[in-house]
Amino acid sequence: MSKLGPNKEEYEKILLMFSGGLDTSCMIKWLQENYKSKIYTFTADLGQEFADPSRFDEIEEKAANLGAVKHFTIDLKDKFVNEFVFPTIKANGLYQGIYPLSTAIGRPLIAIEAIKIAKQEKIQTIAHGCTGKGNDQIRFNVTIRAYAPDIEILQPLIEWDMGRDEEIKYAQYHGIPIKKENKKYSIDENLFGRSAECDILEHPEIEPPEDCNAWTTSPENAPDTPEYIQIDFEKGVPVSLNGVTINSVELIRNLHNIGCKHGIGRVNHMEDRAIGLKSREVYEVPAASILIKAHKDLEKFVCTKHENSFKTIVDQRWTELIYEGLWVDPLRDALESFINVVNQKVTGNVKLKLYKGSATVVSRESPYGLYDLNLATYDTNSNFNQKYSYGFIPLWGLQSEIGFQVKNTINSIEKLKKNSQATKLNYEYIRKNKFVKK
Repeated sequence: MSKLGPNKEEYEKILLMFSGGLDTSCMIKWLQENYKSKIYTFTADLGQEFADPSRFDEIEEKAANLGAVKHFTIDLKDKFVNEFVFPTIKANGLYQGIYPLSTAIGRPLIAIEAIKIAKQEKIQTIAHGCTGKGNDQIRFNVTIRAYAPDIEILQPLIEWDMGRDEEIKYAQYHGIPIKKENKKYSIDENLFGRSAECDILEHPEIEPPEDCNAWTTSPENAPDTPEYIQIDFEKGVPVSLNGVTINSVELIRNLHNIGCKHGIGRVNHMEDRAIGLKSREVYEVPAASILIKAHKDLEKFVCTKHENSFKTIVDQRWTELIYEGLWVDPLRDALESFINVVNQKVTGNVKLKLYKGSATVVSRESPYGLYDLNLATYDTNSNFNQKYSYGFIPLWGLQSEIGFQVKNTINSIEKLKKNSQATKLNYEYIRKNKFVKK
């Protein structure tokens, strides 16, 4: 875009990323009214139809009823899991150590597919339902501009300056149907997680009410008996659940269902958005929580201390890039080169205990595990020669000991200087007050 905001007063065609929720439903009418445009709509199937598989038919029908010229629903579940979710698992993708990148990793994929549709239909303008305060606008806009710099981007939520309460009135005035739950929270869902915002959730001093969760059983109401599961990994990718090999999408679905039953994956997070604002976010990420915990444990088991230490830094930077909308940045490719090399040996199985909201790793096994019982055992038959400690510890601690002694020397010198100055000041005081003869 050559300037801030729209370049034209009218557009022949606009492709709208359409979820069927309050924001994008209002946008169809608003874009028609304000830009005299033919509106095309696009919905990405990232596996969000947990509650009702017929939801996509409803979304398409809604778009048509609101005047969309043509609607596209694209099944992206396999691509989403294999090209976006699995890299996130390999990178132990927890933003600020807490939030699995569920919403964030779906955005670049949606943007890339939107560009394909726009080029196919000869559309030069793409609109989406992101505010000017959040992260998703960056994720969409940066990806679109990188892949298709000739396409213009519209953000009606910035242009129309309506709050959520005004949007509801706008929808009612125009006869736009709104699902009851959409009146309260702003929701985003995909196969890897669900986010909820707005209403009482904007008050971090108040506990999130139970009705902001739609998937998971509350930990208090979860089964009183723990459930044990086993996940097998090959090169960092989960391939089987409880000994049964299934395709990637079904594996995540099954973990989702198991996790929901046990109240796994509820996240209440004070988050630093990319633009600098603090935001309280509420997520349900059962499958993501289980998979990342299992992967991280197995990875730690097969890697050296130095690999684990450095990978933590790489993972954090990779996660920050994705969260901040920079999927296209060359640094991601460079970081993933290291991540993928490390994951070449992340093969084996992890067993977890699921109980009342917690997923706890109880055991792990791998042909590449670095644990050696003969060395680690405290029994008398250990192969470890403990007498090596006599030579190792003095060398290991040598620099620290010298540094400590130098620090003490410096402190002693400073103390002497301070005492000397205090004595001088005391003498001057006595002399001036004539307590001693001149």
